[in-house]
Amino acid sequence: MDRWSGILRIQLHPDSSTFYRVAASLGLSSAKKFAVPSGNAIFFSGDRVEGTGNPVIERLSDPQKIAEILVSKFGGSVNAFVVEAPIFNGPFAVYEDFIPSVNEYGEPKCYDATGFPASTSLVLLLSKFLIEAKNVILGKQKEPFLTEATSPFPCKPQTALVGFSKGGTVLNQLITELGFSEVQSTDSPAHMNKNTVNGGGPTFKEDEWIIPTSKERLLNSITEIHYVDVGLNTEGAYLTNKDVIDRISECLSQRQFGIRFLFHGTPRQWSDERRIWIRKEKDALVRLLNHAARMNTGKLHLRERLYFPSKLPDMQMHFEIIDVMDVS
Repeated sequence: MDRWSGILRIQLHPDSSTFYRVAASLGLSSAKKFAVPSGNAIFFSGDRVEGTGNPVIERLSDPQKIAEILVSKFGGSVNAFVVEAPIFNGPFAVYEDFIPSVNEYGEPKCYDATGFPASTSLVLLLSKFLIEAKNVILGKQKEPFLTEATSPFPCKPQTALVGFSKGGTVLNQLITELGFSEVQSTDSPAHMNKNTVNGGGPTFKEDEWIIPTSKERLLNSITEIHYVDVGLNTEGAYLTNKDVIDRISECLSQRQFGIRFLFHGTPRQWSDERRIWIRKEKDALVRLLNHAARMNTGKLHLRERLYFPSKLPDMQMHFEIIDVMDVS
């Protein structure tokens, strides 16, 4: 499968003075149309680390490189997106559109589903990115840009969320919103309107086979959640709200497919004696999920993996986990 790769600056709202830097690797069909993916892997970056002179850290700070790694791990039929925060207060990433309660350093005061800010913002961001990507590709070809009219997959693309470092706070907000969302049925290709896909209708009809086009579709498409060496300088790195996990457990009993939670960590975060809350919060979330898994046999799975266990904590392992993490 051919692919288009690029980094675009996306303005989420017309009156906003900030832009999201988003990298992507998108599948193209042989006819140079967007291929319908099996899923979307969406990666949320954390704080910036610059000037280290370490080639490993520099390479794994490159969002385009991360997008390539995601494709190599999740499979060539997926689309990969890497989202950077729109605001950096010095090195500190601030996802204020996704988590309205964050302070000036991007640290959340709480996770609240009211208004569904993270899912609404993510759907809008992906939609605007797809429009801009089409414009970029159209600049290189004369014929109209289309999405392929048939899908080789049994349902619309599923979503794998990946939160790295502070990017894990976005996962916490999305999980909170998932707990308060309504369960929807999964569409199959049999319901696909080929006239719409071939240009006979609004663009969003074809785009919904590439990305989720509503917060409901996004939340119901989530099948994997990867916490990747998540940590904060304050509490809130992991979600520990029992009510939210109980709601997700109830939600899963009505869903067609389940969810996998994967925890990827290094000694830098999980063994940090100065920030002992990181390990405590992770363990608390794992306990809540284990209880939910017992209530939903076959619908909820979780796995923990510690990487570089015999090494002393350092910044390189914090980034190198992106390269070596096992998503199976």
